[in-house]
Amino acid sequence: MIFGQETMILASFIEFINNIWPAGLTMVLLGSIFAAVLLIASIKLKVKVDPKIEAINEVLPGIDCGACGYAGCSSYAKAVYENPELIGRCAPGGKDVAEKIAEILNLQAGGGDVPLRPVVRCNAHSEDKIYYADYLGIESCTAADALPNSQACKYGCLDFGDCVKACRFDAIHIIDGLATVDYDKCTGCTACVKACPRNLIKMIPFKNDDMYVVACRTQEMGKQAKERCKVGCIGCKLCTKVSEMFEMDGNVAVINYDKYDEEKAREAAEKCPTGVIVKRGKNS
Repeated sequence: MIFGQETMILASFIEFINNIWPAGLTMVLLGSIFAAVLLIASIKLKVKVDPKIEAINEVLPGIDCGACGYAGCSSYAKAVYENPELIGRCAPGGKDVAEKIAEILNLQAGGGDVPLRPVVRCNAHSEDKIYYADYLGIESCTAADALPNSQACKYGCLDFGDCVKACRFDAIHIIDGLATVDYDKCTGCTACVKACPRNLIKMIPFKNDDMYVVACRTQEMGKQAKERCKVGCIGCKLCTKVSEMFEMDGNVAVINYDKYDEEKAREAAEKCPTGVIVKRGKNS
């Protein structure tokens, strides 16, 4: 009886194997065929990347900051390979990276000699600002700028730190009510520039470790300017009489950095009645 049961079990198992084997074998064969087709397709359709593009990508910082105007380092690598005039667009890499890219492309580096760094065009700290009332809204520069708020000057730093949140390198902070750049950490990625709703932050060529800047962008003049900020530009034009590097943008003085002269900038800073021409940089 026991042997009969074992025989029946064995017969059932053999019958089961015979039933599934053709289907199982078919699935294995189909799977192998599909795998082979996919492998061939991947080889045939593979996008070939020029070795020089790969070489350029390897010398880039790889932080995908977007300062070059492209989505990331790989996009910039392809763009600069196709258009060598873009050499020097990598702000974090600066001159060294520009030279390496030029070497890969067998060209002379045409840019990157003077790094671009951000300057905050406001000089008003907490004690310098004039307020009409307490601001009770969302603590965001973008939100505060979109609504009538308590700060008298509609051009100055709102100090809620949208620029701070945007910076991936911890290179800008709100210090005593004013956005302040840490130039030892700054890579020139322009994230802070894009984050400021008041267009206060501007990239300028840092020919020296410290550069003079007109730290204001108000369009108010004279008495009106003084009523809204204690340290703003009043549009007196004294600086423009010192040097042609100073120009007027509406009612506010600006520096033309193509004509930058350190000594003339210092002289103008000494004559400025509101002290709005200041130095910004690693030592300031």
